Amino acid sequence: MSSEHRLRAFLCAALIAAAAGFMAPAHAQGVRPEVGKPLQDAQSLLRARKFREALARVNDADAVPNKTPGEALIIQQMRASVASAAGDAETAARAYEAILNSGKVSGREALQMIFAVAVANYKNKEYAQAAKWAQRYFKEGGSDPAMRTVLLQSYFLGNDCASVNRMLGSAADEERARASEEELQILANCYLRQRDTAGYVAAIEKLVVHYPKKSYWTDLLSRVQKKPGFSDRLALHVYRLRLATDNLAGANDYMEMAQLALQAGFPAEAKAVVDKGYEVKMLGTGKDAERHARLRALVDKSIATSQQERAKDEREALAAASGDDLVKLGMNYVYEGKADKGLPLMEQGIKKGGLRRPEDAKLSFGEAQLLAGHKQRAVQTLRTVSGQDGAADIARLWVLNARA
Repeated sequence: MSSEHRLRAFLCAALIAAAAGFMAPAHAQGVRPEVGKPLQDAQSLLRARKFREALARVNDADAVPNKTPGEALIIQQMRASVASAAGDAETAARAYEAILNSGKVSGREALQMIFAVAVANYKNKEYAQAAKWAQRYFKEGGSDPAMRTVLLQSYFLGNDCASVNRMLGSAADEERARASEEELQILANCYLRQRDTAGYVAAIEKLVVHYPKKSYWTDLLSRVQKKPGFSDRLALHVYRLRLATDNLAGANDYMEMAQLALQAGFPAEAKAVVDKGYEVKMLGTGKDAERHARLRALVDKSIATSQQERAKDEREALAAASGDDLVKLGMNYVYEGKADKGLPLMEQGIKKGGLRRPEDAKLSFGEAQLLAGHKQRAVQTLRTVSGQDGAADIARLWVLNARA
């Protein structure tokens, strides 16, 4: 059953439940005959499910002048019973409000009525009022989780995204009180309706942490690449995230990522990408199978050349004034499965300084730490990445991925 259907069923049941807590007595002590007789008739008609006639007799009793407070209360109780049974939410809500305002009900009975008033306002699309009564329900000790749904939906449908966020904010970040995926989707949709991009992205980020799905990552990755000033040189970093979040869409993605890795000087990474493409049947099949095979051969040749020249490359990297070559060399080792050798070289290169792009180097180091399984250290590294050209945005997404 969908959430909307569940909510509808709950709303219908709520009015009935509130009315079930009492049945107004037709013969109450201190009620004059001119009030008691139409109420007695209304009670009989209610039992016969003749709701319109029953409500008419309640109105006859209410028309009697100079009613005592006790008579007024009995009338409203009967009106609430009849209207609830008839599904007349608006009339029931007004009756419940009158009963609550009398100060004659408390405890569980009062909670049931507050519950029903909130529900009735929701059904009547009076979302601000529904939220007010739902808040009162919880303030007075109510604990039914269904009322949380009414409150959340009332905020959402009333375009009160700030209240939705406050309601879900802490729960979304705490394991013991985690907001549901559906609730976070409501938060995201609320911001989307308000065209609040920052709020929407923040909600999607919560979703990828707690409910990491491909579609949420697709959205985030698309948005970060469209940010003003995002640099094309970060394409390989984006592909790494896409691979990690199952967002490589087809053969062309695998081919392009492998080629970018080769161009960046990471043949071992290119091999990992090509091998994955073959494993998932994206490469090696169809009309471009021969092209895929040529790329695979090129990757294998590049790996052989890289390993043959490794000793020379390492000497030159250690002797260089800049730490760039050490970072690159270390990254290659990590992709070859030799993180114990590669990570120290990358760290040494960053400390050496003289880097062409220091933030890119830290981003690569964090990615390498994640690849090696050093999640906590990776998060610490990635949180130090700064700048406005996209490196910091990619680092943030890696942190979210690590937290998922």
